[in-house]
Amino acid sequence: MEFKGAMGGLYRITEWISRIAFGNILWAFCSIPFLFTAVLKIIMMASEQGGPNEQITLNWVLGITAPFTVFPATAALFTLVRKWVMGNTDVSTFRTFFQGYKENYVKSMLGGLIYSLLFVVMYVDVTVYMTQMSSFKIVGILMLVLMIILFVSMFNFFSIIVHYQMTFKEVVSNSILLTIARPIRVFSTLIAGAFLVYIGLKYPVLYFICIPTLIAMVAFFNFYATYNKLQLQVEKKKQEELEAAEEAALNEGTDRENEDSEQQTKHI
Repeated sequence: MEFKGAMGGLYRITEWISRIAFGNILWAFCSIPFLFTAVLKIIMMASEQGGPNEQITLNWVLGITAPFTVFPATAALFTLVRKWVMGNTDVSTFRTFFQGYKENYVKSMLGGLIYSLLFVVMYVDVTVYMTQMSSFKIVGILMLVLMIILFVSMFNFFSIIVHYQMTFKEVVSNSILLTIARPIRVFSTLIAGAFLVYIGLKYPVLYFICIPTLIAMVAFFNFYATYNKLQLQVEKKKQEELEAAEEAALNEGTDRENEDSEQQTKHI
């Protein structure tokens, strides 16, 4: 049954709310170990309970659980939002999510291991250079910038995993190259994500309802816009090459006709 007018608009809004909320719940369910540790860490920091050793232990737990939980769950979420952004909104949320979870688990887990390791190394470097080695603060700032670029490249990492059939090495290299080559689109995703996180801080319940899913939708939307633009550029280049080849063939044919005419004239 299809509703029209205001009732139809209200129905579509509620349908999207339930769709986004369900996807968000699936993501949170598959990320429980990581999210539980993250929430515990935030509570301890806010209440000033636990010492440095406890915080370091929680950091290690976050680093260990992230590759096996939140990374595959995020890849599955991107599989889902990819369908929505590309206009296929009638897919089963549950089936599409877990299909993406199964298909992309290995690549996303390996990516999670590499990203987590790099984040740990850079975090330690930033902490040391910024707090204990004041004369090398410029190095700390540089490492902080690299951390931001690495973090932003994760948006492309997940988008490429679910959109292309590539080897793991190609996925990682292309996600970083695309981040550097198309910084405006990627950093617009970062700004939009930061805004959504800020809204979530004002209304924490939104984290359980929609924030991660909305960030994934914005990230893939920007990636897909970049993808379409690159596709148009490739097609335009192919068209120009085809036209150049046709023009060269036409000129070659004209030259041959002129040569034949000249030879016939000399023969006469």
